[in-house]
Amino acid sequence: MAKQAKAQQVEVAPQEEVVTKVAAPVKPAKPEWEIKDRIYYLKGNKSPLTLTIPGRHTRKHALLYFDKITGKQREIRYATNQSSPLVDEQKGECTMGHIRFKDGSLSVPKEQQNLQKLMSIYHPLKDKLYQEFSAVTKATDDLDILDMQIDALNAARAMDVDHGEAILRVELGSKVNSMSSKELKRDLMLFARQNPALFIELANDDNVQLRNFAIRAQEVGIISLSQDQRTFIWVSTGRKLMNVPFDENPYSAFAAFLKTDEGVEIYKSIDKKL
Repeated sequence: MAKQAKAQQVEVAPQEEVVTKVAAPVKPAKPEWEIKDRIYYLKGNKSPLTLTIPGRHTRKHALLYFDKITGKQREIRYATNQSSPLVDEQKGECTMGHIRFKDGSLSVPKEQQNLQKLMSIYHPLKDKLYQEFSAVTKATDDLDILDMQIDALNAARAMDVDHGEAILRVELGSKVNSMSSKELKRDLMLFARQNPALFIELANDDNVQLRNFAIRAQEVGIISLSQDQRTFIWVSTGRKLMNVPFDENPYSAFAAFLKTDEGVEIYKSIDKKL
């Protein structure tokens, strides 16, 4: 009987136990309330002499703050002798104060923390009727306006005179007829700088040029608009070109007509005569 082979023993180095550590979730830092003077201003560039907003909860003006932690509505009010604007945190007799904007703004010094917190955190009219001044927000808005002004000025500088005349006619009317090309270019640049959003909108509106085209054709006597402003006709033949739809600007209607198949041919005919 064959001898059984002796099993060889292999020594295995001891394995280190690997422990995977799970990092504890980092809680987002709660924004800290900064003690500083604050300014609030009415939205929409409104600046009435005085405007008073509600400072206490009534049936007409609900001043309630929803607390997400407790799931409850909490009443708020501006009491000048209390440190908190929340009614359930106020104690004793309260002296009510008025919240009044003057010339469109309200400055609240750092000593009036109760009013600041009411205006910045709790008041339901925040970001609806008024906003808190922020230097960062203002800088961003100013930068956006400057960028838009640059775009508008570049477009105005590169724009041909006819297109510029069409845009200025929206603002100046028939006054553009007596302006030289230099005057047109100057006023176009000024318009682009002063109201860049409207300028860019008009520059991209095809109907502006077509309306100007129709007005020029009428001014030089190629076409005529009836006294009731309901019908365009050829001056040379008296033939009717189109009827103006009810309650529409006649030149806007004619501009839309020039985009139709029939209108394209009429456009070409008028363009040759102009």
